[in-house]
Amino acid sequence: MSSFSMNHSAIKFKLKEIMERGNISKNKLCRLTGFRFETIQGYYKGNISRIDLFVLSEFCRVLNCRVEDILEYCPEKEKEVVTSS
Repeated sequence: MSSFSMNHSAIKFKLKEIMERGNISKNKLCRLTGFRFETIQGYYKGNISRIDLFVLSEFCRVLNCRVEDILEYCPEKEKEVVTSS
């Protein structure tokens, strides 16, 4: 799972796992949502700094899932980030 750490917070992106379970490629998700490949790639790899709620809601609609299936807050990761500085 990909994770993003910034300002002592940790959000785990699980889009990749959801897509693999549904056997949906990045290209297919682009077609189904109308989003650019770069947008999908950013969420897929978890290397974005701002979450777009419209993008997130479209992922949920197309993948028939909930927000918490795609994003997870990990407080234990936060502790690791803070103590490792």
